[in-house]
Amino acid sequence: MPTAIIADDERMMRDQLRSRLEQVWPELQILAEAKNGEEAVQMVATHQPDLAFLDIRMPVKTGLEAAREIGAQAHIVFITAYDQYAIEAFDQGAVDYVMKPADTERLARTVERLKARLAASSAPNDMSSMLAKLAEQMGIATKRSYLKWIQASIGQELRLIPVEEILFFQSDEKYTRVQTASYEALIRKPVRDLAEELDPELFWQIHRSTLVCAKAISGVVRDMRGRHLVQVKGLTEKLEVSRSFVHLFKQM
Repeated sequence: MPTAIIADDERMMRDQLRSRLEQVWPELQILAEAKNGEEAVQMVATHQPDLAFLDIRMPVKTGLEAAREIGAQAHIVFITAYDQYAIEAFDQGAVDYVMKPADTERLARTVERLKARLAASSAPNDMSSMLAKLAEQMGIATKRSYLKWIQASIGQELRLIPVEEILFFQSDEKYTRVQTASYEALIRKPVRDLAEELDPELFWQIHRSTLVCAKAISGVVRDMRGRHLVQVKGLTEKLEVSRSFVHLFKQM
């Protein structure tokens, strides 16, 4: 059964879209509704739907910002009231869109395309360049978005870990260790990729193989060999700082 979330800051619009979707796609299961882009990102991470219907203009995070964070986790369908630039971009086939108020006939065409994509098991489109251009054309300010969740393996279990719970990441040749205060997990993404996707104000790279949460640092010491070692709150383990990153701690 296909699944979706709906995000729109207007309750009436959410109710109308849900009602029209029930008419043209009764098999579709709506898992959750969001009032803003931030909630939409969280709901996609939690429920892992096939589709996300996102209003373009929402508070906290716009639909464009939410789509950037959601990335390949779900197929995106934008909800738009009027915008000429949005409609031109969507008609080029980059993503699907629904006009406000939702027209049953137009929605039915969108549904047919979505069904075809899901049946073909096609991956969601990479929309990063289109989103940036669309935001510029529409005059919607977008700020850089960073990872909010890490999907990691703990034994045979897959777990979604909020990044604010993570103390540090440390890579070897094959895996990256994700350490929280109470457990550790493994992911395959290397530190060099994580360094580009995490907020640099929250996570500091202290070694080519190590990222540490700045808030988790309790101090820095030097050992007998002159190496700088980061002490992490709540842990006895210390993390080595390479020479390239010692400057981060000059004032500590």
